[in-house]
Order: sequence, then C-alpha cells, then structure tokens
Amino acid sequence: MSQNIYDDDEFFKNYITLDRQVEGLAGAPEWPQLKAMLPSLHGMTVLDLGCGFGWFSRFARENGAVSVRAIDLSEKMLDRARCMTNDDKIKYERADLEELKLEENQYDVVFSSLTFHYLVNLPILIREVSKSLKPNGRLVCSIEHPIYTAPSKPKFVLDEETGHKFWPLDDYQKEGLRTRTWFVPGVKRQHRTMGSYINILLSSGLQLTDFIEWCPSEEELKKHPSWESEIARPTFLLIGVTKQLD
Repeated sequence: MSQNIYDDDEFFKNYITLDRQVEGLAGAPEWPQLKAMLPSLHGMTVLDLGCGFGWFSRFARENGAVSVRAIDLSEKMLDRARCMTNDDKIKYERADLEELKLEENQYDVVFSSLTFHYLVNLPILIREVSKSLKPNGRLVCSIEHPIYTAPSKPKFVLDEETGHKFWPLDDYQKEGLRTRTWFVPGVKRQHRTMGSYINILLSSGLQLTDFIEWCPSEEELKKHPSWESEIARPTFLLIGVTKQLD
C-alpha cells in the first residue's frame, strides 16, 4: 500500500498553507502550461488521479465535463474536497493508486497533478490508464522532475569561487526510493529517469504529445523573484500523451 503521509496531522497542517492549496489552481506556478496541454473538456468524461482538494475536478466541471471521477488515498484531502464541492457529477473516492483497476474505454481525459512520483507500481497504473482511455483519449499529468528527485542530498550548494548556487546531480541513474523531510521526516518518493517515464508511457500504447520542463517566463520572474531557482533546477515535468488508435 502507498504511504499515506497526507493524513499525518503535522504534515497536513503545514501542507494546507501552500499557495496551491490556499489559492487553488491559480496558486500552482505550472498550471498555465499544464492547462494549455488539456483538450476541450466540454462533454468529456474525466478521471482525476490524486485529486487532493478537488481543484481540478471542479475546474473540469466548470469547463463542460459531463462527469468526473476523483480518486485520492487521503481521507483528509477527500473530506476537504467534499466540503468544497457542491456538484453531484463529481464523485470522490478513496483508493490506492498502486492497486487501482479500471474498466476499458471509460474516459476521454485522465489528469494527475504531482502524484505519479509517489508510486512504486507506476507502470501497472499507466497500463490501467491506457486501457481506460477511449480512442484518442488524453492523459495529462505533472510529476516532480527527475533532476529534482535524483540527488542523495537535495539542496543547492554555493560555489565559493563564483558565488553561484548549483544543484548537485548525483545518483541520477539509480532509480528507486528517495526518503525526504518535507514538513515531516520520512516522506517517500520514487525517483525515475526521464527515459524511464517516457518508456513506461510508450510501452502502454500511448503517444507522447507534450513534454515540458517547466520554467518561469521573464515576466513571471519579475512577479516572483524566488522562482529564480527553477532556472538552475526544474521542479516540475509536464507530460501529455494520447491513446493510439488500434
């Protein structure tokens, strides 16, 4: 079973203070580019994997989706999502994505935000997602960038000669568990190379259409100077794929 760190009281207390939880999609810096990767949602049947507070699920309905199935492992996240939602066409459900089984040809769009890098059995889930997509259906997702997840000691280091900070990239090819402190100790993530992510998708019959290493624009940097670190080390990788026709 996946680690359910989001139901830890101390973790959750801190997590809900993040901009993306206070402001919703508008508080997620990668959202504009992720949104641009989505097809029109009008008339679409949508699956939201790792739905959290349901921000995307509600966005999908507001933009014409006929129904949304929204799944998360965390009871705390789902409780908050249900409190924030007044729409019987959004169905919130608790399930472990490591064990999820999906029916064939059910969804036009599958969406997932910053969830897949927690999963050990990601290849199995992606095969299930591919199976569940209708012909020409779309999977749009974001993950933590492999450059961000790889290091044994993930922190910037100051070069005393130049005064520049750099991100040490060791253990990149060593895939597997990374245990970090994020609000609380012991948060587990799975590191994979970019090649592994691509091959997992391609081997499941999905065609790569978008592959974006998110970086702020000059205009965004003027508004958010703290995002300068993204120039040296990307945090987010945005991926879009389409189910190939048989």
